[in-house]
Amino acid sequence: GRIVLQSVWLAGATTALCFLLGYPLAYYIARLPPRRQALWLLLIMIPFWTNFLVRTYAWMFILRAEGLLNTGLAALGLTAAPVEMLYTNGAVLLGLVYGYLPCMVLPLVAAIERVDRAVIEAAWDLYADRWSLFTRVLGPLTKSGIVAGIVLVFIPSLGAFITPDLLGGARSMMIGNLIQHEYLIARDWPLGSAVSLVLMVVVTGS
Repeated sequence: GRIVLQSVWLAGATTALCFLLGYPLAYYIARLPPRRQALWLLLIMIPFWTNFLVRTYAWMFILRAEGLLNTGLAALGLTAAPVEMLYTNGAVLLGLVYGYLPCMVLPLVAAIERVDRAVIEAAWDLYADRWSLFTRVLGPLTKSGIVAGIVLVFIPSLGAFITPDLLGGARSMMIGNLIQHEYLIARDWPLGSAVSLVLMVVVTGS
């Protein structure tokens, strides 16, 4: 039960952070001239050119006690001892957000591009603030992109295996790790099948 709740929490937090970071970025990209927009989309897609496992190992080297981040903090005199960042839920969350942020941005860019600029300009002319612009204009008009982004981030985050295994260790086991453990290590196939069924139900329900 704890692992299921932790998995849902991490997947939900990943989805929320990807949305909070991705929507402003998608809006910025969608309003760029075509040439600059293509460059930004290329930069968004570049991480997909590298194997996901390799990118996760890179985060391990950044977050470990002797890694780049701790070395930089020590060099700036901000820490007297290495900060424990690897093998925590925070590290898992960071890895998931980094891995799945493009899956949120791309459908949002496509949805925002379809919104007529005149509608947004009219909202500004009627003295809408940014929150009102989103909740009453952009949000409803880009609902399809928001839903697509949430699905594309939440479902793979919920079943993530590599990121929690490498960045979280035994402390941040998620459903995917539990299934792997029951099938390959504990050899408890009935329990592994039951957990797999729970994952399928949750994914289908989402």
